[in-house]
Amino acid sequence: MTERKPRVHGLGGVFFKADDPAALAAWYARHLGVGVEDWGGALFPWGRLDGEGRPTGEKGYTLWSPFKADTEYFQPSSKSYMVNFRVDDLEATLIGLREEGCQVLDRFEDGEQGKFGYVLDPEGGLIELWQPNPNDPAVADGE
Repeated sequence: MTERKPRVHGLGGVFFKADDPAALAAWYARHLGVGVEDWGGALFPWGRLDGEGRPTGEKGYTLWSPFKADTEYFQPSSKSYMVNFRVDDLEATLIGLREEGCQVLDRFEDGEQGKFGYVLDPEGGLIELWQPNPNDPAVADGE
């Protein structure tokens, strides 16, 4: 029996380029009720489920955030969006993706919100893989 490789367990965020991120965020807040924070994005809290669909007690959040149209954060992708997925074990996930022949970037970040690794999908879209910092109050409290 082969060992199951770590994979995505949730959507961490949707990030996209906008000509005027502040104005767009204000539109979403006014017309759709998206609770835009001072930093320009929104948090959508949720609770994690186990394999049987039962709550685990683990809380998390998904981010929604427009970036400036000229941001270089999405490079080397030329796409106007980036998707962030949550993982439990970033290192093992990146190793598994490399073994499967995926284009894993040498870009890695380790900071206050957790660890981030990057891979390009077959069409050149940037995927940010995120292992949240377990001490991040927003993860622990679901705020």
